[in-house]
Amino acid sequence: MDPNYPWPPLGQAWTDLPESTRAAMVAAGAEAWEKIFHGRATYNKQWRLARPPVLTADAFRELNEVCDRIAQLILEACRRRAGTAGELRRLLDVPDGETRLLDPDEALHDGLLAAYRPDVLFSGGVPCIVEYNIDSSLGGGFDADTVIQRYAELYGARDLLDGLRPAPSLLDQRFVAIRDTLGLPEGARVALLMDFEADYPGLDDPETFIRILSPLVDQARPFGIDLVIAPVATATVDGESRLVVGGAPVDALFRLFVPNRVTPSAGLDAVAAALAAGTLPMFVSSAAWLLSNKLNYAWLWADLDLLPEPDRALICRYVPHTVALTADQLDRALAEQADLVAKPAGGSAGHGVLIGREMSAVAWEDGVRAAIDAGGNILQRYHEADRVAMDFVQIETGETVTAEVPWSLAPYLFGRTASGALARVGYPGCEGVLNLARGVLMTGILLTD
Repeated sequence: MDPNYPWPPLGQAWTDLPESTRAAMVAAGAEAWEKIFHGRATYNKQWRLARPPVLTADAFRELNEVCDRIAQLILEACRRRAGTAGELRRLLDVPDGETRLLDPDEALHDGLLAAYRPDVLFSGGVPCIVEYNIDSSLGGGFDADTVIQRYAELYGARDLLDGLRPAPSLLDQRFVAIRDTLGLPEGARVALLMDFEADYPGLDDPETFIRILSPLVDQARPFGIDLVIAPVATATVDGESRLVVGGAPVDALFRLFVPNRVTPSAGLDAVAAALAAGTLPMFVSSAAWLLSNKLNYAWLWADLDLLPEPDRALICRYVPHTVALTADQLDRALAEQADLVAKPAGGSAGHGVLIGREMSAVAWEDGVRAAIDAGGNILQRYHEADRVAMDFVQIETGETVTAEVPWSLAPYLFGRTASGALARVGYPGCEGVLNLARGVLMTGILLTD
């Protein structure tokens, strides 16, 4: 890991490919977009990608090493302030009971970094890690893995993969991490539980959604896992306080619901009971979710003088400057409006984010004052996402369009091992905030040597 790594231009790996290869890849993607994106989550009804982003393997490896180290620094910053999950919750001012299934006496241990996905945009040619998702409930993985494998099959059938390959399967690596982290025996029955009351495309039809996810059952088997997928609301416990899913006890739980937004239910109570009884290993502990709180970014910057020079250099180069948004920051927030963003420290999906340069002075001041009064917000340096040329298919006409758009990258690390990544790609005419609710297009990535 090199703090001064010379990042190649974001689109260079693509433009370095032969022109004939690029044209053939776009044409193939434009022809097969319906098959490639069938069943994938999106709110966008106008555009689909005609090809995925391409990165060099070297740059992707460097990015994952940087992300891994910064995740460790986040955990260390929390440990300097708290020894247990309960102490950390109080420091973060997270209401008691908001984070479900949280054991307040659980120590802040290394195992809390079993699964994480930083959100990275490129600004001025350099990765900017705007937030960390540290938890097992990492969205987008199934979509990223499925889409990039479909692209790879399409290109492979047309002999277009010379020097190209899909990023390693993040789903495979997650099963490895589940098995190894929990120490599961061969053939362990593992429940993948989801909250079908959550806000995500397709969850309103649980039967169809579970059928779409069913290939995961076969994918888990080579890793010694007998996977059963079900709504968390359907779980129960038996007389021995074991969690029962799909008519039989399970050996472990793969939690794919967010602990501060999961819908209360008898099934969630059953999970809590099994955890309290010590009969249910869970991937991962709800304490990990507290590490995702964006106030931890402010702690990284506050602790700079305590860190060795290489770690200080990483934070200064890759982590946007962040402070807690409190009353003493109001004057700075108003004076530097164009260079700042206000965010809920415990938020996600872009909800409640205020981008100073996109608001009037009156709206910004009103929003910042309200955020200060509400508490639990951060003030972060704004970094504009670089735009890069991408190719799209217009759904209605089938026309192929090239447009300069912003996109962000979310590498997945399970068991602190790099795997694949989710690319959130903007579309022609899109706004700057890249999330699913605003029509972003999602895919995995190709790597080139």
